[in-house]
Amino acid sequence: MKIAVLGVGLIGGSIGMAARRRLDAEVAGYDPDPAVSDKALELGAIGEASVSVPEAVDGAELVFCAAPVAALPGLVAEALDATGEGTVVTDVGSTKRLLLGEFSSQPRFVGGHPLAGAETAGVANAHAELFEGARWYLTPTAKTEGILYDRLQRAIGDFGARPQAIEAEDHDRLMATVSHLPHVLANVLVSQAAEELRGESERLPEVGPSFRDTTRVAGANPPIWADIFATNSDAVAAEIDGVIERLQEAAKLLRDGDNDALEAWHQDAGESRRELIEAASTGGELRELRIRVPNRPGIVAELALALGNAAVNIEDMALYPAADMRSGAISVWVAGREEAERAAALVRDLGHDASIVE
Repeated sequence: MKIAVLGVGLIGGSIGMAARRRLDAEVAGYDPDPAVSDKALELGAIGEASVSVPEAVDGAELVFCAAPVAALPGLVAEALDATGEGTVVTDVGSTKRLLLGEFSSQPRFVGGHPLAGAETAGVANAHAELFEGARWYLTPTAKTEGILYDRLQRAIGDFGARPQAIEAEDHDRLMATVSHLPHVLANVLVSQAAEELRGESERLPEVGPSFRDTTRVAGANPPIWADIFATNSDAVAAEIDGVIERLQEAAKLLRDGDNDALEAWHQDAGESRRELIEAASTGGELRELRIRVPNRPGIVAELALALGNAAVNIEDMALYPAADMRSGAISVWVAGREEAERAAALVRDLGHDASIVE
């Protein structure tokens, strides 16, 4: 298998390393900065440094576009133009709605976003284990070619990641809450502290661990985050409005001075945090669910999104078309018997026959 990586920084370089190590894939890389491509080649992130997008994607079955959000529409379009039937193109951008708005009718494009990264950037910090255990969101549409989607999610699973289908709008709203808003709050906290302590440089207090932890992402990679904020502005602004309301409630709680109420508020926050973190780490023995479906466009995306929207994660998938190509079966593997039964019920609600393979 040949894989092309367009943009070989931290994420692109790690994709290349994972593909070479775990898939034994041939990996061609392209970066607009030739020095980056050379460094990626030296580090083994890619096996071939290409001088153009068409050269990199020639013969590739999978193309990963790993560029800043603002550059993705042009890069995706170039990759699609330079490839033909049988090549799936994806991206790794942090926002999806605007990009999918341009390519929603393109059966060979599937939006993607791995929830993986590091405080350090650049291919020098890339490593093949970056995606181990990480959620990797995919945004198929009704036009997505099922076989190509299957190939993509299998490769991502082989990287060690946990692929999950999600609607583009749901993705951006979710990211606004759990990813983009924390960056906003970190920036605001730093600005608040700097303003309050301005002119007191001779007696600045030592910064405690709570401040360091809470503001760790403040000011991270300004060009990248400016693009992210700009392409998800409505969702992030709505989350900020929600936080303002909660902060006003917290201020009232503090002014009221009710110790029992303050303790309960603090305890509820701790329990909610634990629940959110535990929800991301559930698992169990994989169970196969065999689904019989008509062979029509969009059927794979329909099933993947239905299960993804219900928080049922597809750990693996396989397609089995019938000889007449009019129908077929899809096997999906989910973690745990209970999840398999829930997935089967959801699939049956869509009008398809589903059974758990014992």
